[in-house]
Amino acid sequence: MLDLTKLARQMQGLSQHLTLEAAASRQRLELAQQHLKKAFEFQEELVNRQEQWRDRIIFANATPIEPLETCIDIPVPPKIHTVISTDGSQISPNHHEIAYCYLINIGRVVLHYGQNKHPILDSLPEVFYRPEDLYVSRQWGIRTDEWMGFCRTASEITVLAELACSVKGEVPNLAMVDGSLIYWFLEQLPMDARDRILPPILEAWKQMREAQIPLMGYLSASRNIDAMNFLRLSACPHPVPDCITYCPNQLEAVPCKKFEPLRDTALWATQLKPGQRGTLWRSNARILELYENQTIYFCYVHVGTEIARIEVPAWVAENTTMFDQALGLMLAQVQKGYGYPVAIAEAHNQAVVRGGDRARFFALLERQMIKAGIKNVGTSYKEARKRGSIA
Repeated sequence: MLDLTKLARQMQGLSQHLTLEAAASRQRLELAQQHLKKAFEFQEELVNRQEQWRDRIIFANATPIEPLETCIDIPVPPKIHTVISTDGSQISPNHHEIAYCYLINIGRVVLHYGQNKHPILDSLPEVFYRPEDLYVSRQWGIRTDEWMGFCRTASEITVLAELACSVKGEVPNLAMVDGSLIYWFLEQLPMDARDRILPPILEAWKQMREAQIPLMGYLSASRNIDAMNFLRLSACPHPVPDCITYCPNQLEAVPCKKFEPLRDTALWATQLKPGQRGTLWRSNARILELYENQTIYFCYVHVGTEIARIEVPAWVAENTTMFDQALGLMLAQVQKGYGYPVAIAEAHNQAVVRGGDRARFFALLERQMIKAGIKNVGTSYKEARKRGSIA
């Protein structure tokens, strides 16, 4: 039980810290704005330096494809369109439950606008209990619950592609997912483990590309700094941006780290008006080298309530008509969802496994185990004791 009386004593110190941090953040923002204005004039030179020294730059950064001062009004979407989204949830494996297994539940949503069609709002559950599902990741030193999360990511995209291709018609479509299309967790995986996760994702992307259905990742409250890091090239005091020679330890206070921990969204909030998008960027994340020809592009959009980061594959970004139309459909989704895309929110609601769902899942599993003749079915004493209290 949380003791609020003891906690209240610590709040004064926290509020003072946040006040000081807010003042420091304003100073960093003003400095970032100065470097951005400087970069307006020398953008081509900075891009050339970035390209020339890319193998010696050891911090994440992105390349602007358009002028940095770009502010484009997003077009009004067509009234007749379809939006598809998926999201996932799970029941993690627990040795204290009646059986060691896990469940992945993928929420599916298809919303038709301006059409006489019923929406799709459902979920696809799948339970994993075989040894090859539960213990395959141990050979790579990956915990089962971590592996379950990776598999869920692949399942979300696979189901999204199947769903989008099955409902594709003559009207404009948009397939949306919550979160980034750059799967950073793949960097830490051994090659054999990565080969079980990434190929199904790339195959699903290929299906959507062939069907000409734009794919979009929507990031709310993005913490990314790869666009801000481009400005570090102008802040570098050395003759060339050779990090390996001049600043090999990026964990220390290096001269070009003048804006950290300022995020991209903080800077672009000062540049964009509601309904506008900023510069289109190409991500230079090294993990994208495994994506074959599926480079990821992104831009920041003022959706009215926040600055959202929008990510798309290369085949969407390079098709100007498709990209603009996808942004229009995305902004309409945010407006219909009162600040967050309604399709993604509904996919989450379909996928989430609540406490009652979890109880019914294990009750169903218990009946099946008893029916199969298994005796002494029940949770561990520890789990049973934690669910109740005599205090």
